[in-house]
Amino acid sequence: MSLRRFVLTGAPGSGKTLLLQALAEQGWSVVPHAATDVIAAEQARGVDEPWERNDLVDSVVSLQRQREVTPPAAGADVQVFDRSPLCTLALTRYLRRPVSPLLAAEVDRVLHEHVYEPQVLLVRPLGFVQATAARRVRYEDSLVFERVHVAVYREHGFTLVDVPPAELSNRVAVVKQVISKA
Repeated sequence: MSLRRFVLTGAPGSGKTLLLQALAEQGWSVVPHAATDVIAAEQARGVDEPWERNDLVDSVVSLQRQREVTPPAAGADVQVFDRSPLCTLALTRYLRRPVSPLLAAEVDRVLHEHVYEPQVLLVRPLGFVQATAARRVRYEDSLVFERVHVAVYREHGFTLVDVPPAELSNRVAVVKQVISKA
């Protein structure tokens, strides 16, 4: 059986990381958010706002690719990703920056190779955003960012499946149901 890769996307602060952690605790193969890790590494090096750097997107794309091509644990036939290169494309659009050649090539590759399942799990906002060192966005701006993600995925032929605001256990159940029916 071939590996099926599902993407979680949505507004910053919508609960994707907690959802991914809950799936991991239940034994699912999960891939964490690359941008958060890139930002944290840059901040540890003394860069206060790495998202202002022009090379941030390429750093995120490189880490996403590295994680995507790393084989999952033996026996895993499903992986759940916290975002994908299409999310990075949405970030680029949201920031009104040009699409780098690396990002363009990676988006083309994942589309042509059908790397991700056509159903993308859209984790809906909880009604607030908890600020973190890597997340400094107002709730209203997070909703705009979510709309950009929705547009990017639809433009590229993906179907968005809502994961509504709810208790974490209910959100996990929605994700598992979508994956089981795909």
